[in-house]
Amino acid sequence: MATRKERGFTLVELMVVIVLIGLLAGVVSVGVFGVLRKGRNTIARGQIEEIEKAIAFFQLETGRFPDDLTELLEPVGAHENGLLEEIPADPWGEEFIYDPQGGTKKKYIVISMGEDRIEGTDDDVSGEYMPGEGESQ
Repeated sequence: MATRKERGFTLVELMVVIVLIGLLAGVVSVGVFGVLRKGRNTIARGQIEEIEKAIAFFQLETGRFPDDLTELLEPVGAHENGLLEEIPADPWGEEFIYDPQGGTKKKYIVISMGEDRIEGTDDDVSGEYMPGEGESQ
């Protein structure tokens, strides 16, 4: 019997390779999205810290906390242009929430509503809490 030399890949071999590439892409994308989420949370925390520094300076200069964040844009003491150039939007494009009487560790709280843009959920970021803190990584 004559045998012929076969060249190329079988359909099964091609399907196995495609499935493996799909699985690998899925694992990598989950890791990348997790890193992006952590990065946005870290940026939000940094923005909150800058706002809180401006609030603390405002309180030192005036003896009170601002009623809202726009007061940080107005002249205070030697800062003729205000304590902040602008109130930044959080990494998800939303305004920060400021409650001059709502903090537990401080007398006020500044909050980003996080990725879901809903206040009071687990992904909210503040100077007191950031998602993922205290969890084993």
